Amino acid sequence: MATTKSPASLLWCSSAALLIVMMGLSTQTVTVRSQQCSAELTNLSVCAQYVVPGQPNLAPSPECCSALQHVDQTCLCNTLRVASQMPSACGLPALSCG
Repeated sequence: MATTKSPASLLWCSSAALLIVMMGLSTQTVTVRSQQCSAELTNLSVCAQYVVPGQPNLAPSPECCSALQHVDQTCLCNTLRVASQMPSACGLPALSCG
């Protein structure tokens, strides 16, 4: 005896399957973006001497400027946001930069 599914039931199943596929793709996209962001931030190591306190106040090198140009602004802003929240997450006083 064959069971016939209603069109609404088939639509719901198709929608659920599509949602699961989209969630999987979204997770992969976030992972790829995170890896790209990490790589971009690693490339900023050529700028370290220009951001460490106590160093001579020199203009950034062309290599530093190029690395900075290739960092996605969202990546950089999210990194700074997370870094500023770290002290409170560790039970330390909040940063107060003047």
